[in-house]
Amino acid sequence: MTAEEKTALETRIVEVLKTVFDPEIPVDIYSLGLIYKIDLHDDGALDVDMTLTAPACPMADFIVDDVRQRLEAVTGITSAAVNLVFEPEWDRSMMSDEAKTELGFD
Repeated sequence: MTAEEKTALETRIVEVLKTVFDPEIPVDIYSLGLIYKIDLHDDGALDVDMTLTAPACPMADFIVDDVRQRLEAVTGITSAAVNLVFEPEWDRSMMSDEAKTELGFD
């Protein structure tokens, strides 16, 4: 994969992540700051580290599966491993300004 192809695919990955929502929060997981790492390999394998707003989130399995399925559907992605991590612990400062405004935290 060329550098241009990789950059375009990484842009598409972020676009896809912005379509995933926690059913209890009306802001996408990318804007919430729940994505910690996006590592796209030259062979199309993708590793994503993400967290949740709370470790005991009852929707954890649903959200992780949703992320993985949506990413694996992207042309150019050969596999997607979504790793749920809790270090560093998520806090509101990780949200985008738009997410803070949407949730009334500005």
